Amino acid sequence: MTVDLDTPVLDNHLHLDPRHGRGLAAVEDFVRLGGTHLLVVNKPSWHLGVKATDPADFRAVFEETCSIVDDATELLPGRAWPVLGVHPGLVSRLVDERGFSPHDARELMCGGIETAAEYVAAGRALALKSGRPHYEVTDAVWEASNAVIRRAFECGADEDCAVQLHTEATEDLTDLATVAESVGLDPTRVVKHYAAGRLAGPTPSVMSERDRLERAAAAGRPFLMETDFVDDPDRPGMVLGPKTVPRRVRWLLESGHDDAVRRAHVETPAAVYGIDTGATLDPSTERSA
Repeated sequence: MTVDLDTPVLDNHLHLDPRHGRGLAAVEDFVRLGGTHLLVVNKPSWHLGVKATDPADFRAVFEETCSIVDDATELLPGRAWPVLGVHPGLVSRLVDERGFSPHDARELMCGGIETAAEYVAAGRALALKSGRPHYEVTDAVWEASNAVIRRAFECGADEDCAVQLHTEATEDLTDLATVAESVGLDPTRVVKHYAAGRLAGPTPSVMSERDRLERAAAAGRPFLMETDFVDDPDRPGMVLGPKTVPRRVRWLLESGHDDAVRRAHVETPAAVYGIDTGATLDPSTERSA
């Protein structure tokens, strides 16, 4: 039996791993609780056994993500879209474990972003992913990481697409919003993944914990909802599960936050990604409480 929440329900950031994790079973759980749409972010390249030395090496990661997105769309009342890019933690693996200089790590990661942008240009991906470490690094690594973000923003501007960011925990990313604007990317199309309920600068993708969502709803500003489900059986409690977003949508509706639900699942996805979550719902799909 499937719950019908009478609204599109989008998880803005999660991972699916059909080889090692729950894969499509996680999608089925999401749908049963009322979920309709997913933005599926590629897993870090090293989690899929890819030891990149050339930008083309990331294609294997991107192809696997596009494939699972196609399969997920078959199960959803709406659809799924891929978000492709290079995890910012790769810089540390390259520099600390593989002997890359920060400059060479930057070049490889920028090349990976450019490769992801080719998928956007071809209509196979919706948005890009980039970021900078959320832990202490050297000044050279920090500068290299910010250069990768800038390149992602440039590609986002060129392809007219959003860029999701993995960054340090903060409620102020106006520095990166300024960089985006300087290269022609609307800062509202920069999305901070794993955000708290308030954020200056980019659009927050709020982790779907009740206290964070209460702050986001009260703020009255655009936001998205996510779980960052990692689909890793070795880390089952690492972040939120695939049922969480639909459960929190039900809770928000029961709490009288209908406007916030519409902002997070209809208005903000349209403004940031150019997607219509209402129009992409399949009217032939029967969903009953």
